[in-house]
Amino acid sequence: MIMEFLLGALLFSWFLSSILYIPFIRTLYKLRFQRTKQTTRDAFNVRTPIFDKFHQGKAGTPVGGGLLIILVTTLLFPVVLLLMKYFWIPITAVYPMAHEIKIILFTFLSFGILGLIDDAKKTFVWKSKFFGLRLRHKLFFEIVIAAIISYWLATDLHINIFNIPLLGVVHMGWWFIPFSSFVIVAFSNAFNITDGLDGLASGVLMIALGAFWIVSASILDTSMSVFIALWIGSLLAFLYFNVFPARIFLGDVGALSFGATLAVVGLILGKAPALLIIGFIFILEVGSSAAQLLWKKFFHKKLFPAAPFHLYLQYLGWQEPKIVMRFWILSIVLSIFGLWIALITKYPLQ
Repeated sequence: MIMEFLLGALLFSWFLSSILYIPFIRTLYKLRFQRTKQTTRDAFNVRTPIFDKFHQGKAGTPVGGGLLIILVTTLLFPVVLLLMKYFWIPITAVYPMAHEIKIILFTFLSFGILGLIDDAKKTFVWKSKFFGLRLRHKLFFEIVIAAIISYWLATDLHINIFNIPLLGVVHMGWWFIPFSSFVIVAFSNAFNITDGLDGLASGVLMIALGAFWIVSASILDTSMSVFIALWIGSLLAFLYFNVFPARIFLGDVGALSFGATLAVVGLILGKAPALLIIGFIFILEVGSSAAQLLWKKFFHKKLFPAAPFHLYLQYLGWQEPKIVMRFWILSIVLSIFGLWIALITKYPLQ
C-alpha cells in the first residue's frame, strides 16, 4: 500500500509540475530572468573563452527552473504525509520524523535561497560589476549553512559514523560535523559545475535519486521516501523542458539546492560511501575543474585544454547530446553499483 501511494505521489508531482512549467517559463521571459551574453570568468577572474564559445548560443534561455521544483516539492511534502495519516497508511521512521523533515527542508530551501540570490545578481535584478555573488561570499554562506545542517545531523539524528563497506564502522564523534559540512558544500558546488549541458545534471540527479529511493524504502524511512518521490516527479517534468535544446535551465537556485540536498539524503540514509559512487559524475566534474584552477594558480598554465570534464569532451568535438546520453548511461551503471554497495552494507542506524 505504501509503494502504491508513493508512486501516486510521484505521478501527481509530475503532473502538477508539467502544468505549471509552461506559464512559469513565460513568466521568467517576462521578468527577463534569462542567461545573458557576456564574457565569463573563472574563480581567479580569468576569462574562459572556450566556455563562452560553446555556451553563447544558450543566451536568452530563462534560468530559475529549479525554483518551481523546490516550491512544488516543498508544498506537496506535508500534504502527502497528512494524507497518508488520514488514510491510515503506515508511516515508519528511522529517526525522529520532525527532526528529519526539518533538516531536509532546511537544506532544500536555504541553499535554494542562496542560489536564487546568485541568479538574481546575474540577471537584471541586481546588476553589478561582478557576475553573480563573489566566490568567497558564496562559499562563506555555504559553509555556514552546511555547518548548521551537520550539527543537526549529529545532535538531532545522532549520526556520527562512517560505514566502510566490508570493513566496518568508523565512529567519528564530533569530527563528523566538519566531514559532513565538506560533503554538503562539495556536492552543492559539484552539481553547479555539472549543470553546464542541456539535461546533464538534472538527468544524472534523477538517476541518483532513484537509487536512494530504493535505499529509503528498504529501511522503511517513509518521510524520506515521500520527499524523494515528489522530488523525482517534479524533476521529470523539468527534464522534459531541459533536454537539448533546453527551454529552461535550473539556475543556481536549483543547482546549489539539489547538490546539497543529495548529499544530505546520502548522509541521513547512512550511505556516504554509496554517495561517492552514485554521485561520481558530480565528483568527476568538480575534481577536473578544481585541478584545472589549482594548476593555473600554482603553475600558471592549464592542466587540461578545458574543464570541467564535459567541456573538455566538447573541446574534443563531442556533440552535446552524445555527452549527456553517455553520462546518463554511466550514471545508471554507477547507481546500480552504488545501490548494491548500499544494500550489502550493514548500517547500525543509531
